[in-house]
Amino acid sequence: MSQNFQAGDFLIFQIESGYGLLRILAIDNSDGETIWHLAAYNELFLDIEMADAALNDPQNLSVNIPHVALTNRAFEATQTARMANVPLNETELKAFEVWKNNETAEVSDRSIRLLLGIR
Repeated sequence: MSQNFQAGDFLIFQIESGYGLLRILAIDNSDGETIWHLAAYNELFLDIEMADAALNDPQNLSVNIPHVALTNRAFEATQTARMANVPLNETELKAFEVWKNNETAEVSDRSIRLLLGIR
């Protein structure tokens, strides 16, 4: 990826009729492979300006997927761009912490669009 993404980044991605938002919770490296930990939101926006305005008060966004771990291939399957970086809080990291402490934690090779039911 050409962008230097980091934990706390809000990412925007395009769908047919608008845009959706993701949040990077963490980026891990396991056995030389990058694992992306994301949260996904329910809101869809008609344009980038509407998404940008929503990020002025991100607490009003509703979470669809509180945590998903993706392979690098799955993450790169959906083009994203950084919108903002806001420090993460304990509530946002709770599902990620549960995943980390799970011995059978899974990493998905499906794109976030597929996981959200968007084609």
